Amino acid sequence: MRGTVSAYPTRGRTAWILAQRPPRPPPPDANVPHGVFRERERLASGEVVDSGVVLLTNRECPWRCLMCDLWKDTTLGSVPQGAIPRQVEVAVRAWSDSGPLPAQVKLYNSGSFFDPAAIPPADYAPIARKVAFARHLVVESHPLLVGDRARVLRDLLSGTLEVALGLETAHPEVLEKLNKKFDLAQFARAAEFLAAERIALRAFILVNPPFLDEESALAWAVKSAEFAFACGAGAVTLIPTRAGNGAMERLRESGEFVAPTLATLEAAQRAALALGRGRVFADTWALEQFSACPRCLAARRERLEAVNQTQRDVPPPHCEACGS
Repeated sequence: MRGTVSAYPTRGRTAWILAQRPPRPPPPDANVPHGVFRERERLASGEVVDSGVVLLTNRECPWRCLMCDLWKDTTLGSVPQGAIPRQVEVAVRAWSDSGPLPAQVKLYNSGSFFDPAAIPPADYAPIARKVAFARHLVVESHPLLVGDRARVLRDLLSGTLEVALGLETAHPEVLEKLNKKFDLAQFARAAEFLAAERIALRAFILVNPPFLDEESALAWAVKSAEFAFACGAGAVTLIPTRAGNGAMERLRESGEFVAPTLATLEAAQRAALALGRGRVFADTWALEQFSACPRCLAARRERLEAVNQTQRDVPPPHCEACGS
């Protein structure tokens, strides 16, 4: 954004990000997952299936990304060996109690699955045994940690593996400012490795990251999806950028961050779908903070979730209250 005095330093960014944080909550129990739930998701085959999601309790990611607030629910250090399989077992029991076991499982851990200080490699085999019922497993990782450990996990699974990488944006200057400490060439190399190993790839993309106005942010969300698909991603997930970690509030005050509107998320999904390159999911978690009209929020959320499952665009519902 032009014409603003930046609150964000050019040096010492990690220290600045940490200094903006509110107090950390008490550390969670390392034997209990932070969250367990089900959702419906469209697979690459076109089939819509139950997907079981586990938000693993784990240590904080060693990268201090500018926009991240996942550190709030992390342990102060590495969890002991065996803790993650126990958390997965808790999740499997919960799914068993609520119906058939899901066809797909997602293990998300506030960081990188392939960080050995987060998920001990010795835990891969027991984790694989506990999710042996799943046809497809999704884990997340920083691009710089994609390598042999992904191959090891793949070979232990009964089903197929997918790795979700946080691309965030293909805008090179904005990506550098996000403090993720990788560039587009490194992302492409990680994607190339996964393709060579027959491991599926999905990319997380921010809608309205800081340092872009809303018009530019929409265009770059689509360009980022195009870049991810060109790297071999079979799916992209569009995530509206949220405040809540201290740093984003500071950038909002300085005019360097403008949260996206619900209409921008809808437009980004529509334009990315029009590329015709792969599945495009819109993240609908805490969607209310991006809506200015409570009257049409439920209908617009329902539409986004329907588009996620059908991968067919339909016009948003008309709302007489807000005129959208």
